[in-house]
Amino acid sequence: MAKHDQLAVIMTDTGSRRIDLPLIDHHCHGVVDGELGDDGFRTLATESDWPGPAGTDSLDSPFGLAVRRVCAPVLGLDPLAPLDEYLAHRHAIGAAEANRLLLRSTGTSDYLIDTGIRDARLLDPAIMATRADARVREIVRIERVAEDLASGSTAAGFVAKFPETLAARTREAVGVKSIIAYRHGFDIPAERPSGRDVLQAAGEWFRTAEKTGRARITDPVLLRFGLWTGIDTGLPVQLHAGYGDSDLQLFRADPSRLNPLFHATRSLGVDFMLLHCYPFIREAGILAQVFPHVYLDVGLVSHYLGPSAGAAIRQAMEIAPFSKVLYSSDSYGLAEHYAVSAASWRTSFAALMDDWVASGWATTNDAERIATMVASENARRVYNLNP
Repeated sequence: MAKHDQLAVIMTDTGSRRIDLPLIDHHCHGVVDGELGDDGFRTLATESDWPGPAGTDSLDSPFGLAVRRVCAPVLGLDPLAPLDEYLAHRHAIGAAEANRLLLRSTGTSDYLIDTGIRDARLLDPAIMATRADARVREIVRIERVAEDLASGSTAAGFVAKFPETLAARTREAVGVKSIIAYRHGFDIPAERPSGRDVLQAAGEWFRTAEKTGRARITDPVLLRFGLWTGIDTGLPVQLHAGYGDSDLQLFRADPSRLNPLFHATRSLGVDFMLLHCYPFIREAGILAQVFPHVYLDVGLVSHYLGPSAGAAIRQAMEIAPFSKVLYSSDSYGLAEHYAVSAASWRTSFAALMDDWVASGWATTNDAERIATMVASENARRVYNLNP
């Protein structure tokens, strides 16, 4: 058996769906278990908030190819079955069954789910665990907790109660997450904001919310207050970085802008998890090499890049220590995201390790050890997950 074949057996076997290397998906969201029409499926298959121009199809994309290549066989169709045939078959077997088959095809043992998205269609963690036949742990979104607390409080009450509220919400969680990159950007002062500044910002936030009827937290002082309160929990802090929804200004989500914050937090014993990072993967890798408490993944683009996902995975492995790279999917809504991410990661990582072995840079044992670290062991260590 050739070295490439040996690693392929370790990483993936799409013919029998045998998975010998369990994954821990350290950042993801729930799936929609209700029936989706073709338009609903297409909406969840892109980060755009708008339909494409007339005469185009958002699934005529790298992700669309990946769905046809990876997901069609899982649901019992031929590889690369036409999209209309795939969507019709998915509807025929039902969303719950499609989700069950696709989620269980990934070989994922644990899902760490960010429960902060306001979408009532998403499965709750307990049902998600049943569908996937896997363990599910919670990641608490800081901004969601703040906005929920604000709806029944005053400015002064919010400032006083938020730390204890977040501490209570995270008692059973394994991490916290901030979307400061979406709401403002990473160009923020590194230090903790003063109590006076926080109270003043909260007062303005509550006045604005009273006028608009919407308590959406965007003030940079309050976002820093939330971030530092998350740091105080002592749990790993996830930070969205790089590519994402349409309300994000990409240049402000460059994780290299966090350099001052990482200097300020280096000795606190709290780890920072840079999520997604595309196209700033190399910047994130440098930060993970320089700072002992910084980690990265390339979730989200592990499914959206389709056939090109290997390029992002290779960049993630260029300079960061192997102990600093984690697997995630950042899947949301569609179980297809989970299936494509897992298959892309397994295939691309196996090819990368095969190249290293074939060129004399690593032994087969090295390759297996590195793959296991990134697939699950790094997440198990950082999030203190029980075996």
